[in-house]
Amino acid sequence: MASASLTLLSPLFSTTWKSSLKLRRISNANHASMQENLDSKRRVQRREIFIKGLTMLPAVVFGGGAPIGEAREVEVGSYLPPSAADPSFVVFKASPKDTPALRAGNVQPYQFLIPPTWKQTRVANILSGNYCQPKCAEPWVEVKFEDEKQGKVQVVASPLIRLTNKPNASIEEIGNPEKLIASLGPFVTGNSYDPDELLQTSVEKRGQQTYYKYVLETPFALTGSHNLAKATAKGSTVILFVASANDKQWSTSQETLRAMLDSFQV
Repeated sequence: MASASLTLLSPLFSTTWKSSLKLRRISNANHASMQENLDSKRRVQRREIFIKGLTMLPAVVFGGGAPIGEAREVEVGSYLPPSAADPSFVVFKASPKDTPALRAGNVQPYQFLIPPTWKQTRVANILSGNYCQPKCAEPWVEVKFEDEKQGKVQVVASPLIRLTNKPNASIEEIGNPEKLIASLGPFVTGNSYDPDELLQTSVEKRGQQTYYKYVLETPFALTGSHNLAKATAKGSTVILFVASANDKQWSTSQETLRAMLDSFQV
């Protein structure tokens, strides 16, 4: 039959063993504390590096605005060429680097004159069409410029299919000037459109391209109480140029805004 044996430890061995165990526990606790401090320092360092990295990222990541290279918040006269026809203006010619729609080939290049003291402003990502190119279902803002003393201008693009089922339709095939502004009026005013706000319409021919021009008095518009607009259709898009001003701006800058409107072409 198997027998069980019991070994009794001497008091000296027992005391030594307990002391050794206690020392190991203290050592382990100290090591854990040191490791925790090290991990904490590493977390702080990683957080600092991360925050520093955020400050170096383009504004487009956070504010939804256009990348810095696409909207220079300095006077346009510092980087755009003067107009040969009128040196008091400079020429803005949109290129693929300027907007998502131009890069996608969804909009034909356009150009217009602008005073050299104006500044290009950022277009929020949600308004730029960046998220839906090349098949946007709703209009989007291409570019925006402004001057606090004179007013602001913007180029709005609308998918042709929103206005007609005919591919590559001309602006005449979409309808008359009144019909077009009834559809695009809210994108001129920034909120709603009332036909009573339309003061004048005209039609301009420039080569093979037809343009509809509008003068609106819009006391409740978000864009301003005075609006000028010019629209044309090319390819799969209708392009709308809008010049806006409040009463104070309009009294001194309406001729400048009209000249900018007249210069717009696709």
